[in-house]
Amino acid sequence: AAFVEEHAGLKAALRSGGTLETIKRLVAAGFPVIIEKGTYIEEVSTGRVSWMGHYNVITGYDDATKEFIVQDSYYQADYRIAYDLIEQQWRSFNFMFLVIYPADKQDAVLTALGPYQDEMVSYQIAADTAMKEIASLSGVDRFFAWFNRGTSLVNVQDYAGAALAYDEAFKLYPDLPKDMRPWRMTWYQTGPYFAYFYSGRYQDVIDLATTTLDAASEP
Repeated sequence: AAFVEEHAGLKAALRSGGTLETIKRLVAAGFPVIIEKGTYIEEVSTGRVSWMGHYNVITGYDDATKEFIVQDSYYQADYRIAYDLIEQQWRSFNFMFLVIYPADKQDAVLTALGPYQDEMVSYQIAADTAMKEIASLSGVDRFFAWFNRGTSLVNVQDYAGAALAYDEAFKLYPDLPKDMRPWRMTWYQTGPYFAYFYSGRYQDVIDLATTTLDAASEP
């Protein structure tokens, strides 16, 4: 987002708490949507399937088959993914989405964004979504919901509340099946560091950093 605004002469809207309908509304208005998601992919070096972060550029949708058409650097161009699967994978990154557009298209983008025009409103939507999902989901999806609650509270600078939400997520982690654990989570998402640091929990910052570095295969 910063790069395109500073160097490419374009505008960017980065929001959290998105929905499938939001994506479809933007795409229908002519604006591709970049989402960040988590997915389980077979590692070339080990042959094992594990969780990692991944991006999709969503350029179309098909309500008849309930599929999005995405540009996927791992699979292929015009790759089709079911609505339900996109939603599940997207959850692990707090339903974050990015729209890049020329400045003269700003009014059209704002119209398509609807309630997501305001960045702070999107954080509240994301926080509310997480609370609903905490109550309704289980397993790794509930872990993601607690983590998302923490991330949304960091975004509104409620660091103490965020720290408690991340605590709940990390409590669930050891009970997840090993092959389902999103062990690269803090490679991509740094919210817990901010939550613990600004709550004065400095040892937790160090412990989390150590855990993250130990999980990396290279320095």
